[in-house]
Amino acid sequence: MSFAFVFPGQGSQSVGMLTSLAAVHPAVKETFAEASEALGYDLWKLVSEGPEEALNATERTQPAMLAAGVAVWRVWRARGGGLPAMVSGHSLGEFTALVCAGAFEFPEAIELVRFRGEAMQQAVPAGTGAMAAILGLEDEAVTALCREAARGGVVEAVNFNSPGQIVIAGDAAAVQRAIEAAKTRGAKRALILPVSVPAHSSLMRPAGERLRARLASLSVRAPEVAYLSAVDAQPHSEPADIRELLGRQIASPVRWTDTVRALAGSGIGQLIECGPGKVLTGLGRRIERRPDLLFAAIEDPASIDSALSATAGSP
Repeated sequence: MSFAFVFPGQGSQSVGMLTSLAAVHPAVKETFAEASEALGYDLWKLVSEGPEEALNATERTQPAMLAAGVAVWRVWRARGGGLPAMVSGHSLGEFTALVCAGAFEFPEAIELVRFRGEAMQQAVPAGTGAMAAILGLEDEAVTALCREAARGGVVEAVNFNSPGQIVIAGDAAAVQRAIEAAKTRGAKRALILPVSVPAHSSLMRPAGERLRARLASLSVRAPEVAYLSAVDAQPHSEPADIRELLGRQIASPVRWTDTVRALAGSGIGQLIECGPGKVLTGLGRRIERRPDLLFAAIEDPASIDSALSATAGSP
């Protein structure tokens, strides 16, 4: 059975993640030790012990999630897991996908995503930006209410996660107006997310420019596994194209619904989430309700064993 790997982004982190996998496979702690050397602090200690507030700081979350995804990938490969037909990732997860596909060296990518997190944090003063989840409205309805709620400010649909689940971001006041508008239009839920950085909104363009300049000096290779970007749900293989895309990505919506549909339409039989949590697995099942398309998340010994059995004999 052919399969694709997808990598989660911010929001899937938790104190104690990958503990059971690390107890069995030394590759986990080895991966985090490599990341710690690049960062100058003990990333595994932070992930294992917290505090949660420190782990949830954007400039720390991003290296932690990158290291976690790469650690699970390395265990998968060490256990004899095959190469996927395609890789993709949600937001930060695109960087993890590119490391695992061989486009970036891991230590350089760790430093890059720390810089990305810092640039995002610095682009908008703390407390002035916000993100919110809108559940139960169509994409077009959310896009329209954001336009109406902006009133000279910024509020935009930034994560098209699945049908009826959209995240908006922008100026805190404009996001609040959009929440109220969503409720009057029949949204099942409209709630502020515990994130102060309005990721993937146009307010992140200054961070994108800084990231683009940093990417210009970074070695990028053509991926060894087909890579599909969630910026446009299209494949990308040229290093220059990937640099441009990642600079743009930070201020562009995550088109996850389109990306999962493109992966499913490529003929794969299974979509495997590689890294902590099961967020993308849940979204995938809401996007593609086909009985012939299987979904799995790998983050511990049992789930890796299961996925290895399911993909045995894949090309």
